[in-house]
Amino acid sequence: MAGSAKLVLEITRALPAARQVAFAAFSNADELAEWWGPEGFRTLGIDFVPRTGNAYRIEMQPPEGSAFHLSGRFREVDPPARLSFSFAWEDPDPDDAETVVDLAFADRGEATEVGLTQGPFRTEARRALHRDGWTESFDKLERLLAARSD
Repeated sequence: MAGSAKLVLEITRALPAARQVAFAAFSNADELAEWWGPEGFRTLGIDFVPRTGNAYRIEMQPPEGSAFHLSGRFREVDPPARLSFSFAWEDPDPDDAETVVDLAFADRGEATEVGLTQGPFRTEARRALHRDGWTESFDKLERLLAARSD
């Protein structure tokens, strides 16, 4: 099943913010650095200017272990509706492949529904790793946005 279209991650999340605010959290480097990555991870460096064709690079630090990087290129930037980019680990695991992240932002009144699709992955384990990372990142973002609206 290597590289199968069946190994695609899909997450839908409601965020407590207007669509413009939710989109900015994903497209502004300073805001992204506040919540990006699983629990305990820090963003050490971020080169992230969303324009179609631009490259980006993010340096992450896990709670234990060495810092690492991910990078890619923006494929579509349509504020505040869509954001799409390639995603590749630098010094990838043998089971990693470059994937594409597609984000769609839908206005739901006082909230924004974010639909995330990422893939295809080579293995279920790599899809699960990204599912867990995105879930924890969304949790952090949701808390951040909720605190701002208080």
